[in-house]
Amino acid sequence: MRQLSYALVLGLILAGCQSKQMPAAAPQPPASVTIRARDFAFDAPAKIPAGVTTFHLVNDGPGLHHALLVRLDSGKTVADLVASLHTQGAMPAWAKYVGGPNVPDPGKESVATLDLEPGNYAILCILDMPGGVPHYMRGMARALTVTAPPATTAATPKADAPIPDNGIVLSDMVFVLHKPITAGTHTFQVTTAPGQPHEVLVVQLDPGKTGQDYVNWTLSMKGPAPGHAIGGTAAAATGVVQVFTATFVPGDYLLICLVPDVKTGKPHYVEGMMQTVKVN
Repeated sequence: MRQLSYALVLGLILAGCQSKQMPAAAPQPPASVTIRARDFAFDAPAKIPAGVTTFHLVNDGPGLHHALLVRLDSGKTVADLVASLHTQGAMPAWAKYVGGPNVPDPGKESVATLDLEPGNYAILCILDMPGGVPHYMRGMARALTVTAPPATTAATPKADAPIPDNGIVLSDMVFVLHKPITAGTHTFQVTTAPGQPHEVLVVQLDPGKTGQDYVNWTLSMKGPAPGHAIGGTAAAATGVVQVFTATFVPGDYLLICLVPDVKTGKPHYVEGMMQTVKVN
């Protein structure tokens, strides 16, 4: 999976060199795709071209949903994936987490940018609250075909490109922040380190509430939520790089990974991947 640079994703730099015959074309801004989530289905395109793409997840339902993209190899289908997850629990070897926009509150939107290669994908919601039944078993599983890229696309970013305002590394089982998060709108480059797949869900906690309060609420989702989900990036395998933007006001925030452990099946926050940060 090719890596993303902040400058490239936002389309702020031009091609760095010119041929003798004619100048090189400026890299194009990322393509934009909207996915609408409701209880319990996705409305999304069936086909999109490969390349750097910004996904807008609009939550039209009363529940919480994300849009997790999973690459399917070996000729497998979305039905094969759902059947395998239902019987085996863990993601099969022929499927790879490649990220996507994480949970926004009902009525809100979250955004994530990633680089997709041609192939067959599934769009899933693997959340299982409340009630313990994964949402993909309730209909939130949709096929996505990624076709060959157009002739002019966003240029391939360099691995050593500078990080954006902030960088977050998802490691076993910790969030590594490039620098403290401050108030304002920030763009984050999220990288999954070698190890298990991980996500980062960002929750703005209500005054006086804790991360554990939010986790406890998700088990039943009864009464008002003790915080507001504002996005992040969905689960991604080692080496995948994504970008998301979020606006922070002063207060306490929860960073949490809900991805099931490949060995125990327990969500990673149970194993310590849950962190409260204070924004000033």
